[in-house]
Amino acid sequence: MNKKANYIKGQLNCAESIIDSFNKNNNTNIPVALGSGMGSGVTIGSLCGAINAAVLVIGYLKGRENHLEENKAKVLSNQLLKEIKLKYGSELCISLKKSEISCHEIVDFTYEKLENILNENKE
Repeated sequence: MNKKANYIKGQLNCAESIIDSFNKNNNTNIPVALGSGMGSGVTIGSLCGAINAAVLVIGYLKGRENHLEENKAKVLSNQLLKEIKLKYGSELCISLKKSEISCHEIVDFTYEKLENILNENKE
């Protein structure tokens, strides 16, 4: 089954869409509200909200609870960012928009990479 993001402009923002889609596709219950302030590059064109939310999902699933544990989330987040920068040259919302990358495209690509990274790193 090919899991997809469900981004519809004007409904959930890009970050909320990543979390909501992940929940629906994977039977998780990560609070969608965590992504509410991340849209439009945390409202100032900074780190793309979709990417930010994907990192949040990685942290939720692979994060550590204390300094004695291995930080798997950091490694997987780095992998995600490298793949996005390789494809688009930037992870910043403002740069993506200037390059005419639509929110729909970056949400779809980020979500696909998120699912791939997590599937490759199942325990």
